[in-house]
Amino acid sequence: MSSSTGSILVTGANGGLGSATVKHILKTPDLASKYTGLYTVRKAATASQLRAALNKAPSGHKHETLELDLSSLKSVKATAADINGRVATGALPPIRALILNAGYQEHATLTMSGDGLEMTWQVNFLANLVLSLMLLQSMDKDEGRILILGSWAHDSQDERNTMGGNAVYKDPKWQNLFPGPEALAKGTWSTPKDDASSDSGFRRYGASKLCAVMLMHELGDRIAKDPKLSNISVLGLDPGGMPSDISRRASFMTATLIMKVIVPLLALVMVRLSPNGAVRPLWKSAADVIRACFEVKAPRGKALYLNGTDEFETAKDAQDAKKRKALWEYGLKVADIKPGDTVLVDWQ
Repeated sequence: MSSSTGSILVTGANGGLGSATVKHILKTPDLASKYTGLYTVRKAATASQLRAALNKAPSGHKHETLELDLSSLKSVKATAADINGRVATGALPPIRALILNAGYQEHATLTMSGDGLEMTWQVNFLANLVLSLMLLQSMDKDEGRILILGSWAHDSQDERNTMGGNAVYKDPKWQNLFPGPEALAKGTWSTPKDDASSDSGFRRYGASKLCAVMLMHELGDRIAKDPKLSNISVLGLDPGGMPSDISRRASFMTATLIMKVIVPLLALVMVRLSPNGAVRPLWKSAADVIRACFEVKAPRGKALYLNGTDEFETAKDAQDAKKRKALWEYGLKVADIKPGDTVLVDWQ
């Protein structure tokens, strides 16, 4: 039996925010000593940012680097099943914090996964649906928290989408980010054929984040009514704009000059003026992730969405019960979730 108090599972642990979150865990003695870190990456051999962080881990920190391909339903299910098996035998402590951090963003391209699904939607929404449903049996039933990373892009009415003169949602035909789950899943909405600019990919990213926020609400509602799981909290967090590598598929100008030079400098200045402003350093957002999982008192019976440290209202579509149910049911269907795959009573 592990002596750890619990496990902290972080997806996308080699990315900018993921590795910053791991660093925050490692430098917090209470977390590093009490919890086992389960850090997932697509390929362990190339996870240089995570490896660099773990090289400075205190000697008492138990951790594993797990390979998880979020663009593959087979990989997601296999990883969840492996963790469930080890928690059931006591080889791993229950999951205290499930941090669904990994994200995918395209710009002027459109990629389909091996499962035949639009990559952004599969990674940012569907994989999180499958992981959270399957791993519920391994969650700490008294204090467990599931954190889903959102974005201001999920709300076409959020004024931050117009920063710098951006007009990504200006045309009325792009203001509805939920044209239906199938259009998003099959990649037929906001394609490069519809719009050859980088805005087409950004819109699909925003739509996928809307689906993730819808998941936060729907999962939170269903868990709250479950007789054995109701103490598990579901939260969402907008980490703000950060100098991360999520824009690496963008133009050279965006991926290098803007994200590696301008945004890091801007973030250092802006965070002093407005801690929860549009642009934030990675360390600030990582601290907000850990705060949401271990410090915030989550309300019972409903999901909580935060913008940094501020409670924030989600988009109207995210709060639409009918649309959320349609997305949920479609997700179950394409992911082929069967009876026995989750301990959630009201899963269908």
